[in-house]
This record gives sequence, C-alpha cells and structure tokens, in this order.
Amino acid sequence: MPTDLWRFAETLYQRPGVEAACLQLQAQGADVCVLLCAAWLERRQVACTEERTEALRALAQPWQQQVVVPLRQLRQSWRELAQSDNALTQLRDQVKKLELAAEREQLERLEACTQDWSNGVANAPPNWLERLAPQPGNRDALQTLRIAAAHLSA
Repeated sequence: MPTDLWRFAETLYQRPGVEAACLQLQAQGADVCVLLCAAWLERRQVACTEERTEALRALAQPWQQQVVVPLRQLRQSWRELAQSDNALTQLRDQVKKLELAAEREQLERLEACTQDWSNGVANAPPNWLERLAPQPGNRDALQTLRIAAAHLSA
C-alpha cells in the first residue's frame, strides 16, 4: 500500500468501481479528497475522533470551495463547446490539469494535518468514511471505497 496520501489516492481511484463511487458521492456533495483521505486513515487504522474529523473539514472546505470547485465548474461548463472547438479543448485540458494539481495540493495538506495522529488507538473504531461523508445513506459507495482500500497491496 502506498504510504503517502497522494499515491494512495491515485492507486485507490484506479481500482474497479472506485471512480464511479467517488463521482456518485461527489454529486451528493462529498469532497472526494476528504473521502480518499478517510479511506487512507481507515486503512492505516488511525482512530477517528470528532476533533480530528473537524480538523479535516476545517482544512479542506475553504480550499475545496475556493479553488477546486471553481476549476471543476469551469471545466465542466466547457464540456459541450469543447467537442467542436479544438482550442477550447486544449484550454479545457489545461484547466483539468490545474484541477488535478489543486486536488493534489489538498491531499498533501490533509496528509500534513494528520502527520501526528497515531495509529490504532484502543476502543476508537476507524469509521472515517461514515463520519466524513455528507450523507450516511450512501453506504454502498462508501463500502466500495472501504473494500477497494482494504485490497490494496500492503
């Protein structure tokens, strides 16, 4: 299993079903970077506490709303027009690269936030995904992430 969050997220996202689960959760308001971090923390058996979940939310929310979402919205708004405009297709690809770079930066910030969190605190289950998902009703998508993360090579 990759030890740093960025490589873990890249590897996990390529697993069957994970991209679809992430997009489904994102459509429901989830911050996919936060959920990938949650899967990483669960895989590392880091205890999930209210203080820690709030720290991740407080760190991620401004970056997501001020940087990642505007880039994503711009890229998505150009999807249809770019099909018939080569120059716009190239610009859209550049925006997509910026969006990915912004997500990577967010993951690096999330990882830095968790740097001092110990693994395996007794009596504290690592239920990060449920605690950080926007809606507890999407258990199938969360379970897809959890199972895929559990099956990453150690």
